Amino acid sequence: MAWDEWEQLKSQAAQDGSTRTQLNQLDPGDGGRPAPDPSQYGDLRVSQKDLAKIGQNAFDLYDDLWTKGRRAVPTSESAAGTLTKGGFALGGALQHVALRWDQQLSSLRDACAHISNHMRVTKKLHADDDGYIRRQMSSIDLLDAGFDERVGPPGKQNSVYGEPDEKKGKK
Repeated sequence: MAWDEWEQLKSQAAQDGSTRTQLNQLDPGDGGRPAPDPSQYGDLRVSQKDLAKIGQNAFDLYDDLWTKGRRAVPTSESAAGTLTKGGFALGGALQHVALRWDQQLSSLRDACAHISNHMRVTKKLHADDDGYIRRQMSSIDLLDAGFDERVGPPGKQNSVYGEPDEKKGKK
């Protein structure tokens, strides 16, 4: 971009009014109204297929970051060495950028590997959680019903627990 063009764009931006931040996203089309109550959507459901797909996408990104993200590093390091040998201060700066790029790329790859591994085992590790929670909640419901005086008239045995045993005598 030519310097004159840059100056022209800056002056146009200044004429358009005050500077403002604009997020790069699609307008949700709801006119800025708050989102509806999430409880109306029902339970969160995830299948092994969904988790496996997320894991596979993370693994693919992990591979792509290595093959495509590292392409610039050797060239930048070589250019940095050449510039430094030539006495240019830019060589050290370019070396710093290449090193930071490599560090950030490594961090991003680690995060992708973590997501990939986590998604592959999550469904297997927690396969019985729903059943366990359902059993625990049903026993709590039964216990609650026993303490709820609305279940039976005051002073009478709560029908939730069944009829009293004749052998033990009536209370």
